[in-house]
Amino acid sequence: MRKHDKFRVLGREKGQRSALIRSLVRSLVIHEGITTTEAKAKELRKFIEPLVTKAKNGTLANRRLISSRIGDPKAAKKLVDVIAPAHKARNGGYTRVIKLPLRKSDGARMAHIQFVK
Repeated sequence: MRKHDKFRVLGREKGQRSALIRSLVRSLVIHEGITTTEAKAKELRKFIEPLVTKAKNGTLANRRLISSRIGDPKAAKKLVDVIAPAHKARNGGYTRVIKLPLRKSDGARMAHIQFVK
């Protein structure tokens, strides 16, 4: 029985895992689409969706919260000023995960995550 498994561990300790997720969020916001493993993409989706919802409101408190969660002021500004207004009419589902062929070197499942236009 799988109890208390609300997130993927990704083979890392908590500090490393949160740094990885922050880095993936930064890259996704800056490039608006990244290629990574399927597990990381699905875990990233859980983290970025609430941030976009908060960015749609755009209050000062939400901007500060987003900036602290992402850790990069430029990425937070882009999320609030560019990405969130493009999704103003959506009620969720801001990202899309597209599965790709297996990686040649180790056979890992790959995926491309991007914002829905």
